[in-house]
Amino acid sequence: MASSVWSGYLTFGLISMPVRLFSGARSSGISFNMLHRDDLSRVKQQYVCPAEDNKVVERSEIVKGFEYRKGEYIVIEPDEIKKIEPKTAKTMEILEFVKTTDVDPVYFESSYYMMPEEAGRRPYALLTKALEDSEYVAIAKLTMHNREYTVFLRPHKGGMMLHTMYYAEEVREVEGFGPPDVEIKDSELKVAHQLIEALAGDWDPDKYHDSFQDNLKKLIETKLEGGKVVEVEKPKKLAPVVDLMAALKQSLAEMEGKKKPAAGTRDSAAAKKSRGRG
Repeated sequence: MASSVWSGYLTFGLISMPVRLFSGARSSGISFNMLHRDDLSRVKQQYVCPAEDNKVVERSEIVKGFEYRKGEYIVIEPDEIKKIEPKTAKTMEILEFVKTTDVDPVYFESSYYMMPEEAGRRPYALLTKALEDSEYVAIAKLTMHNREYTVFLRPHKGGMMLHTMYYAEEVREVEGFGPPDVEIKDSELKVAHQLIEALAGDWDPDKYHDSFQDNLKKLIETKLEGGKVVEVEKPKKLAPVVDLMAALKQSLAEMEGKKKPAAGTRDSAAAKKSRGRG
């Protein structure tokens, strides 16, 4: 099993349970190294001190500091940070329960699997089942990585997921964001609903993949084999829609055409059915 990123107690009223958190998702992809173009040697990053004629500074000599005035710093030691950790560094207290639909996904930051230690299995199972039945989620506080988070706990596949959340002051407001000042016709809305239904399906994350990473892999393989890199087909230049209704109807017709089986497929299926009867 992967190593946990946090361990401590989850408390719910007078009930407490030992739990661990494990990373729920992470970005992945091809990474590149920085090379010197002349000889393809990997370059190294070094820290230098300009006050000592750009002397190279070893990591063991580096400390963290806060700039309280331009060019003036106070040093913050790791043990000093440890001394001021709030109780949420080891205890995650549920503060309230809210409806899932009340929390806007814009507040979600990172996802974690929360798993109980042996001594916490029963209360963990109880809380998970209660949340499933009630359709509520739990809001708690947790400290890790030198930061106290508001977290969102929800049942998932019989277990519990934890999502760290941004604070209200961290969620940005964009001036002018909102419904455009335009008139929408009922006929346009009706066709838009039909187009949505034509594209509707069950969520399956395995259907989606990163085509750019696929292209990068092909590029690397091509260069290793001494081949020539071929440019992929670029999308056509798009123009603003002039006749919205006509564009909606054409889109709907194309979607419905894709969903209809080809004549050859229908004939083949009918033939198989006929033979099955015989």
